[in-house]
Amino acid sequence: MFQATRRRLALWYTAVTAVLLLLFAIGVYGYVRNTLVERIDDTLSHVVEVVQRSLVIEPVNPDDLLANPRLKINLEASFRSNAEAIDDDHIDLEWFSPTGEALWSTFSVPLNVPVHPSSGETVRVQDDQLLRQVTQRVQVGRQVLGYLRVSHPWFEVTKPTRQLMVDLSLWMVAGLIAVAGIGWLLSGLAMAPVKDSYQRLRQFTADASHELRNPIAVIQTNVQVALADPDPSLQQDQLQVIERLTRRLGRLVDDLLFLARQDSSLAPLKSDPIDLDYLLKEVIEEQQAIATDKNLALSFNPPTHKEGYRMQGDRDQISRLFTNLIGNALQYTPADGKVEVTLQRLKPNGILQVQVKDTGIGIPAESLPHLFDRFYRVDPARSSNSSKPSGKTTGSGLGLAIAKVIVENHHGQIQVESTLHQGTTFTVTLPMRTETRITIPV
Repeated sequence: MFQATRRRLALWYTAVTAVLLLLFAIGVYGYVRNTLVERIDDTLSHVVEVVQRSLVIEPVNPDDLLANPRLKINLEASFRSNAEAIDDDHIDLEWFSPTGEALWSTFSVPLNVPVHPSSGETVRVQDDQLLRQVTQRVQVGRQVLGYLRVSHPWFEVTKPTRQLMVDLSLWMVAGLIAVAGIGWLLSGLAMAPVKDSYQRLRQFTADASHELRNPIAVIQTNVQVALADPDPSLQQDQLQVIERLTRRLGRLVDDLLFLARQDSSLAPLKSDPIDLDYLLKEVIEEQQAIATDKNLALSFNPPTHKEGYRMQGDRDQISRLFTNLIGNALQYTPADGKVEVTLQRLKPNGILQVQVKDTGIGIPAESLPHLFDRFYRVDPARSSNSSKPSGKTTGSGLGLAIAKVIVENHHGQIQVESTLHQGTTFTVTLPMRTETRITIPV
C-alpha cells in the first residue's frame, strides 16, 4: 500500500512538473520567436526608410511647367548604390509601378507574389523557401509613384528557433528525469512519517485490544460463575472481582481518551497560575497512604529559600503528571526503600526542575529508549519483585506516555536515569512564567 502510494505521489509530482516545464518551454519559445520576428521587421522597416529617403524623384517631362507635374523614379540613380549596401544583410529589394508591375529587383528570378502594402508578412515563394516582407507605398502628395518591397530570408527565424526547440526538449527530458528521481526520494521522505504513524496505530490498536480483551474475558467468566452458583458468599467474591476489573477498565478508557484528545488537539490547554511547591505537597499527601502500606519512606524536600515557584499551565495535567511519576516509583520500589521528590529553580524566572528519585528495582539500559512508548512495559513480572504485591493489578503501560505528553504540552522536557537493582531518577524541567500582579485601587 505504501509503495503504491509512493509511486502515485512521485508520478503526480513528475506529471505536474512536466506540465509546468512544457508551459515554460512554450513561453520561452514564443518569446524568442516573436523577438526574432520583431527584430527582422524592424530591420526591414529601417531599410525601407533609408531607401525611400535615397530615391531620386524627377518629373516625367522636364519641360512641364504645371504646378503639379507628373513625377517618376529614376531607377538607376536610386537603386544602384542601395543594392550593393544591402547585399551583405541578405535583404532583397523590389520596385513596382503604381499598377503592380515589377520594374526593378535584386532577385535573379522575379517573385510571383502579389503586391500590397504591409508592415510585415511571411510569404511562401517555394515549398522550401519562405520570406519575410515589408511593402511600402511611395507617393508624393496624392500621386502614387510605386511600391517598394523589402524581403528577408525566413531561415533567420526558423534556424535559431529549431535549435532552441531541440535544446528545450533535451533540457526538459533531463529535467523530468531529475524531477522523477527527486520526486521518488521526496515521496519516500513524505511517506516515512505516515508509515511510522500507521505502524504505531496498528501497534496501539493491537495493544489496546489486548488490554481490553483480558479484563472483559475475566469479567465474563466471573459473571458466568456467579450465575451458575447460588451461594451468596461466592457471588459476593465474584462481584468484588468484577468491580475491581471495571475500575481498571475505566482507568484504561480514561487514559486512552486523554491521549486521543491530546493527539487530535481537541482538549484546549488551560493556562492557570500554579504554585508548584504546594501542588507537589498535595500529591505527596495523596500518595502517603500507599507508601505507608508498602513500608516505604516518601519524602519531599521543599526549597529552603523563599523564592516563587509559580508557573503557568493546566493544574489538572501537572497534578496527573507527578501522580503518575510518584505512583510509578512507589509501585516498583521494594519494602524499606525510599522515594524522594526535590524541587529547585535552575535559572531566575526561567526553568523549574522536579526530580523523583527512588531506590527501586531499576530499568535495563536497553529499555530506556522505549520507556515512554504507549503500552510499553519493561517486564510483565516487574511488579512481582516488590515485597508486598497488595493485590493490585499492574498498570496498562500508559502512565509514562501520558507523562511525556503532559510535559510536551507545557513545553518542558522529561528525562530518566536508571541503574538496575539500584534505582531510577525521573527529571522534569518546566518553563516558569512569572505572573505580573496588577494592583487595583479600591
